[in-house]
Amino acid sequence: MSAWFDVRVSAVRAITPVIREFTFEALDGTLPGFSSGSHVQLCLPNGVRNAYSLLGDPAETGYYRIAVRRQEQSRGGSRYLHEQLQVDEHLRLGAPANLFALHGEARRHILVAGGIGITPFLAHCRELLRRGADFELHYAYRAGISDAYRGELRELLGERLHEYDSAQRPLDLNQILRQRPLGSHVYACGPQRLLLALREQAAALGWCDSRVHWEAFAAPEPGLPFRVELARSGRQLEVAAEQSLLEALEAADVDVPNLCRGGVCGQCQTRYLKGEVEHRDHFLDAGERASSLMPCVSRGCGPILLDL
Repeated sequence: MSAWFDVRVSAVRAITPVIREFTFEALDGTLPGFSSGSHVQLCLPNGVRNAYSLLGDPAETGYYRIAVRRQEQSRGGSRYLHEQLQVDEHLRLGAPANLFALHGEARRHILVAGGIGITPFLAHCRELLRRGADFELHYAYRAGISDAYRGELRELLGERLHEYDSAQRPLDLNQILRQRPLGSHVYACGPQRLLLALREQAAALGWCDSRVHWEAFAAPEPGLPFRVELARSGRQLEVAAEQSLLEALEAADVDVPNLCRGGVCGQCQTRYLKGEVEHRDHFLDAGERASSLMPCVSRGCGPILLDL
């Protein structure tokens, strides 16, 4: 991230018992514009840095909004946001980046959201309506728990919205994807199981990869602590159980380019020279994993040597 902005928390709102919305305004000047599907990195006072989708209308400037689900196995990000962050507190936000943009040549856009994965689609829907585009939104949730913005979406989209309450009507990906005309593109955001199932179903139905778009912002899971050595400087760092390798490098002032912090975008790909690695990314293929890792999510199974 090359640009950071000091912001003030201007509003905090409970959307469901487990989802809270946060609005940020610039302390000085203005925040840059963004396109639908963009995300920002949020740097918290406890040292945790996570990426969150911007859910506002890109046409509305002057503030950013994100929504965060409380995670039971939080490393400190969602727990801090839900329990400690208050209106008028100051934070740092990274400049918007977009890894989940709408495809410019798509004739029909099929949006599939699971729970908190609805956030990027709030911006996408407004942008598609503004364009007069052909689209539909399929939204799977648990009523009263993860059904954020359901009322707002009903009013905004009408018959374009298809709802799936997990207690009553499961999401049927085969029905959603089959017999679609050429030029259709599908976009998915939500739990890992949803993304895997959608990609598998799309492949089974003959969808080419270029028509399937997905985004995941899973925070790195904790693991056993390990040691990392930097080959070029000889420095040795300890990576704690609740800390990602990327966070340990940043704490040591080692600059590693990154965008998603979830093992998806490939920006932080780093060569390693020795050691056994637990790969948790969704970017590298089997051949690349023999010599590269993604420090945002990958962990060492014992000491590792990085080409840094």
